[in-house]
Amino acid sequence: MPVQLLKIIEGQSETPLPSHLQKEDLKHLQEGYDHTNKYIQGIVTLSYPLTKLRDGTDFFKIVVQDSDNLCSQINSINVLIYGKMAEDCAKIIHHGETFIVAGFKVIKLPAEREDARHDCHLEVSEEAGSTIYIYTKPGATAALETVSVSVAPKYVYTPLNHLKDGTVVNLYGVVKFFKPPYISKGTDYCSIVTLVDPSNVKLTCSLFSGNLDSLPKIYKVGDIVRFHRVKDLVMYSTVPGLSATISALQRLWKIREYNGQMQGITSGGFASLTFDGTVGAPVVPRTSSRVYTFMDEEQKAVEELRIWAASNISISGPATKLSGVQPMLFFDLTCQLVGKAKVDGSSFLLKVWDGTECPYPTWKVPVEAKDLEGEKGLLHQLRNLAVDILVYDNHVQLAESLKIGSFLRIYSIHAKEASADNEDVSHMEFHLHGGTCYGRGIGVLPESNPDVKELKEFLESVTLTDSQNMESMCSMDIDSTFGNVTDLELHLQRCQQLSVTVLTDHQDLSNTELKTITSSTAPQQYRIRAKLRTYKPQKLHQSVKLHCSKCNSLQEVPDRDDFDFILHGSASTAPNPELHNTSWYESVTWTTQEQEQREIAIHFVKHDEMLQHPEDTLIMVEGGTLKEIWKLTKRFKCVIPVRSTEDDLELLDLSAPFLLKGNVKYYGCKQCSTPKPVKNLSSIAAEQQPSWEPTEIAQVLGIELLQYVFIMKFTLVDETGSLNAYLFDYEKFFQIPASEILTSDFLQQKMQMTMNSLCPPGRKLGDLPWLECFIKSYNVRDAMKMKNQVYYQIFDTTVAEDVV
Repeated sequence: MPVQLLKIIEGQSETPLPSHLQKEDLKHLQEGYDHTNKYIQGIVTLSYPLTKLRDGTDFFKIVVQDSDNLCSQINSINVLIYGKMAEDCAKIIHHGETFIVAGFKVIKLPAEREDARHDCHLEVSEEAGSTIYIYTKPGATAALETVSVSVAPKYVYTPLNHLKDGTVVNLYGVVKFFKPPYISKGTDYCSIVTLVDPSNVKLTCSLFSGNLDSLPKIYKVGDIVRFHRVKDLVMYSTVPGLSATISALQRLWKIREYNGQMQGITSGGFASLTFDGTVGAPVVPRTSSRVYTFMDEEQKAVEELRIWAASNISISGPATKLSGVQPMLFFDLTCQLVGKAKVDGSSFLLKVWDGTECPYPTWKVPVEAKDLEGEKGLLHQLRNLAVDILVYDNHVQLAESLKIGSFLRIYSIHAKEASADNEDVSHMEFHLHGGTCYGRGIGVLPESNPDVKELKEFLESVTLTDSQNMESMCSMDIDSTFGNVTDLELHLQRCQQLSVTVLTDHQDLSNTELKTITSSTAPQQYRIRAKLRTYKPQKLHQSVKLHCSKCNSLQEVPDRDDFDFILHGSASTAPNPELHNTSWYESVTWTTQEQEQREIAIHFVKHDEMLQHPEDTLIMVEGGTLKEIWKLTKRFKCVIPVRSTEDDLELLDLSAPFLLKGNVKYYGCKQCSTPKPVKNLSSIAAEQQPSWEPTEIAQVLGIELLQYVFIMKFTLVDETGSLNAYLFDYEKFFQIPASEILTSDFLQQKMQMTMNSLCPPGRKLGDLPWLECFIKSYNVRDAMKMKNQVYYQIFDTTVAEDVV
C-alpha cells in the first residue's frame, strides 16, 4: 500500500523498510538525478490543511526536517503530496512523527531561498509510484515534542500596533492608500500599499515582484488584504503531468522600522489575498495563486474589518464619469479600452470610453491611422464618446501591454483645458503624468469585478447612433462631418435655435422678456425663451430633498449612517415573544453567532391566513442590521423595521425610514405624523388584493409621507436681462423619479448628461441652447426686511425626449 504505518518498539521499527532502499541526505538531492532506490527521512514540523487544486486533485503539503542534521545549513524540505495519498496522509500525519518517502520526484524551485529550507521540493503521488512510511510510537521524546510545537498549525495574525522591528508576521489590513503596480528602476514590478486596522496604526508596504500577477490585486481604497508569514520563504508546486508551477501558500513578510515608522517588505517572491472592502459584498479572494488556504473564521475577520472600515476609513465615492469632468480636475476613471497607439518614445495613447460624453470638446491626439490599434468601425461610432488619454514615462510599458476591449481603472488622470494657437475654442486634454505620486497608475479590472459588470451593463444600453447628436457633432472632428464652412455655420445656427425643453400646457401664452418679468409685480405666470447660464447645486445628488406637502417643510435625505445607528439602538431591545404569530402575521426568530449576540425576528404578513410568495409579501423586522435589511428588500415586496413594546410592535424613530421598497427608503414627517399601532396594517392585509403601496401604508400607520423632490436654482438669461428661477419637481422636468436617483448610478449619469445638454460646460453664452419654459412669480414675506420678496419658479416644463 502507498501509505503505511510502521510501529516503533524499543527504538526499532517492527517492520523493516525494503532492503533495496537507501537513505539519501538532503544536501545530495538535485533535480534530474536518479533517486529511484533512495528514501528521505525526517520529522514532520509543519503541515497545511488538505485542499483541492483547480482540477479537483487533492493536495497536501508538509515540511520535513532532517533530525540528524539540525545544525546543517539545509535541514528541511517541502513535500507536496497529491491525489489519494494526500487524502490519506492528511488523516494520519501529526507533528513530531517520523516521515519516510520513496519514489519521489525532485523539482528545483525558480527562486533562491534565504532560510534553511532546501531549494528543491519533493513531489509525491500514487501515480508516480511513491510510497510513504510513517513511524508511530506510544510517546515522543522531549526533543520531538519541542519540534512539533515550534510551528503552530494555524496562522496567527498580528495587529499592526504589535509589529516589531525585524519580526516576521501574518497580518490583515485595510487599504488606506496604494500605488498600482509600476516598473521599478530594475526589472521588477513595484507597488506601494498603506494599511490600517482597528489598532489605528499605519503600515506602509513596499511590494516587488518580477511577475505582475503575483502582486496584490487592489482596485480601490477600502479593499482588504491578507499577507501570510512563515519561516519558509516560498513553496512552489507542480501538478503531476503539468509543467506549470503553482504559487506559494505562504510568503515571507518582513517588518522593519524606517524613520520611526513601520515598513513592510517582501523577500523571495510574493502572493496575497485581496477582498472587496464593501460591506455586504461576497467574500471572494482575489489572487493569482491556484492554491491557498482560507478558513471560515477568516471570513468573519474580513467582514469585521469591512464594518470597521466603513465608519473609520475615508473612502472616496464612485469614480468620476467623463460626463462630470471639469478643467484642472485630477480624477480616477473606470472605462473600456477601444484603441491605442504609440506616440513617441516617452508617451503612449489610450482611447477609452465609459458610455457618457465629456461636456467639453476633447483633444484628439494626432497619430497615423496605420499606428492606431482597435476596431476601425467601433472607433468611428465612438468618435464623440471616446476620449484620448496620453500616458507618459513609467506608465508606457504597461499601457503597451493592454489588450483592446479590456476594462481599466486609470488613477489620477489630469483634465487640462487648453487651446491651440490658431483656435479660439478651448478643448479638454487628458494626461496620465509620469511617476507615481498621488497613486497615479493603470489597473486592469477583471470582468468579474462589480464595477465592470455595472459598466458593461451601462455600455450595452448606450445606443451609439444616438450619440451622434447635434451638440456632439459640434466637436473637434467637425471636418469629417461638414464639407465646408457654410454648412458648419448653418448647423450652428440650427443648434442655437432649437429648444431643449418642451412646454406641457398653457400654449396660449406668448413669450415675455426677462426684463419685463423682473419689473412686474407678483404673482403672475409667464412663458419665456432663455438660456441657462448656470445652476446650483453643481453636485446633482445634492438637489434631492424630502418635502412635506402638509407643512411645506424641506429636509435633507438622511444618510445611511443615521439609519444604521438607529437600527443598532433598536437591536438592544429583544423581541417580545408574546407578540409573535398573531392572526395576521407569522413570526420566525433566531440568535446570531457573533460575539455580541443579537436576537432577530421577522414577521411575515399573511393574506387569507396564508403566507404569500416573497415578491408579494410585506415583512416586519426586529433586530436587523442595515446590511441584513437591504438583503431582505431584494427578496420581499416591502420591509418595515419595527421594535417590540409590551403590547404591540411599533415603528422606529421617524429619523429612520418607516418603509423600504426596492431601492427606495420612505420617510415620514416628524412634525405632521401621528404614528399608529402597527396592527393597523392588518386592514390592508385583509383586502382582496393588498397592493402594499407606500401611500396606503403611510395612511393606516398615521404617517405623513415625505416626497422626494428636486430643488435647484437656474440662472436664466436672454437679450434683455437675467433672473433666478427655482425648480421644484418630483419627476416631471427630468423625467426621472427623484425617489430613485440616489440609489441608481445610471439615473445619476442620465441626469448629468441632461444638465450638460441644457448648460454645456465651457461654451460661450451665444453657443448655449435655448430653453422654452413656464415660470411663475410669487411673494415671500421677508421678516427681517418687513417686506415681500419676489421669487420665480419653473412649472409645466419638461426636458425634450431627444435630450433625455
